[in-house]
Amino acid sequence: MKAIVLKEFGGVDKLQIQDIDIPVLKTGEVLVKVKALSVNPVDTLTRANKVEIANLLEQYDPIILGWDFSGVIEEIGDHVQEFKVGDAVFGMVNFPGHGRAYAEYITVSVDQIALKPSNITHEAAAASTLAALTAWQAFTSYGKLRPNDKVLIHAASGGVGHYAVQMAKYLGAYVIGTSSAKNKEFVMELGADEHIDYRSVKFEEEVSDIDFVLESIGGDNFQKSVKVLKEFGTMVVLPSGYTEEDEVAAKAKQLHGSHFMCVYSSARDMKIIADLLGKGIIRAHISHIFDFKEMDKAHLQLKSGNTVGKVVVCIY
Repeated sequence: MKAIVLKEFGGVDKLQIQDIDIPVLKTGEVLVKVKALSVNPVDTLTRANKVEIANLLEQYDPIILGWDFSGVIEEIGDHVQEFKVGDAVFGMVNFPGHGRAYAEYITVSVDQIALKPSNITHEAAAASTLAALTAWQAFTSYGKLRPNDKVLIHAASGGVGHYAVQMAKYLGAYVIGTSSAKNKEFVMELGADEHIDYRSVKFEEEVSDIDFVLESIGGDNFQKSVKVLKEFGTMVVLPSGYTEEDEVAAKAKQLHGSHFMCVYSSARDMKIIADLLGKGIIRAHISHIFDFKEMDKAHLQLKSGNTVGKVVVCIY
């Protein structure tokens, strides 16, 4: 099979297509022929050796990046009962470990996948894995978003953010989303109640008494966000940097929770996301679709910082 391998860290030129063996099934796994996958910031950061997960190179040679996929089951391992050959499935495989999703075939444990809703494409399904799981787990696992909570979602037009807006509305919250002015209409169409253009307005001077903040920007954005939270409010921080000073500020405000989260693979949560997608409660917004041979372009697009929603790569 063809796979995109990474033998050393660096630029997009380090992503090389090679022919390798199809992976061997283990007990409790299924073999999936991948139809589509999505690319996330962690992919580009790992390639460039800028995140802790990059110690993969010490364990595997070569590394095959990628964690998000959608495809069709071609073989089932021992003790697999809930899936059959021919089922269309999607999920986030083995995060934060060696995902190996940049390949024509992957093996994945059944405790990490769900059936793909029949009314969405493989591209939409692949886009609705790591980013959608991050948003869902931020609101239901790391923090507890309650009906009528006022939530501030930073980078509301991004991969995680655009799911977060939709999910927060589904959970009954009042949603304020930040993005650039050009993406205001998009954020409002997702269901946001208010929009803040972070380039022209200081959000910390515009909002107050926030119950829950989903922070993904980094830098001094955490400190600014603490200022707008209610006492005993909740902050969930995506991997964007979290310092000792941030922790001190959180404790001073007596936040109910200040959580630095790492999304994790979960069939239970994937089934919830599948249900939300199937019912049309949430939807994936895909801004760019690339061919498997254009993985370098997919990485560069994501690295540009100008992506609305998700970047997807197809394997046909």
